[in-house]
Amino acid sequence: MSGYMKRLTAPRTWPIKRKVSTWVTKQSPGPHSVENSMPALLLVRDVLGLCDTAREAEGIIGRREILVDGRKVKSAKMPIGIMDVVTVPKLDANYRVLLSDKGKITLMPIEAADAAWKLVRVEDKTSVKGGRVQINLHDGRNIVLDEDRYRTGDVLKMAVPSQEIIDHYPLDKGGVALVIRGSLAGEVATVEEYQVTRRPTPNVVRFTNGHETVKDNVFIIGSGSPAIMLPEVPA
Repeated sequence: MSGYMKRLTAPRTWPIKRKVSTWVTKQSPGPHSVENSMPALLLVRDVLGLCDTAREAEGIIGRREILVDGRKVKSAKMPIGIMDVVTVPKLDANYRVLLSDKGKITLMPIEAADAAWKLVRVEDKTSVKGGRVQINLHDGRNIVLDEDRYRTGDVLKMAVPSQEIIDHYPLDKGGVALVIRGSLAGEVATVEEYQVTRRPTPNVVRFTNGHETVKDNVFIIGSGSPAIMLPEVPA
């Protein structure tokens, strides 16, 4: 399988120039979808602007100068996606990966204290030996709990890299959501209703602004107000 793709066919969420060259680095398989993540090389060169060439970006990554969720990045093709915390120790800089109001992947500068935790969405759950429950999270993590306390679609505030659960934001009325896919990608809105269907069709989330989308497109980022700093929207 090729490690590259044509720039013109790259996901529209990638904030890259389309016609400067024919090819662009493709991320390796990982926990994040192609649309909601970028390879580390592109994030270092095109988003952070730490260098001008792919070779220089590979050198930065090869020297372990980039951390994601408190762990050193070892591969230039590692997918870095929504809600990941990116740290550049040499610059004493921390960022959270988000979507802009235009639906483009962006890095939101955050304080060091905020870099100690991230938001993770519960994708599904599995019963394991001993009557415990394993929750599977959107960034590929799996956590085994003694009690079944969370629903799919709920979001946890989790310390990284320790994986200690700090807080819980349910997918329910009053929750603040970031839309991460679809025609509303990048929109931040308050949940008015979460409608669970008993048919094969997806569950639907309706917002107070009149918009709606399917459950898989919704990422709760707080209850009542956002728990994270968001990119400023131009007036």
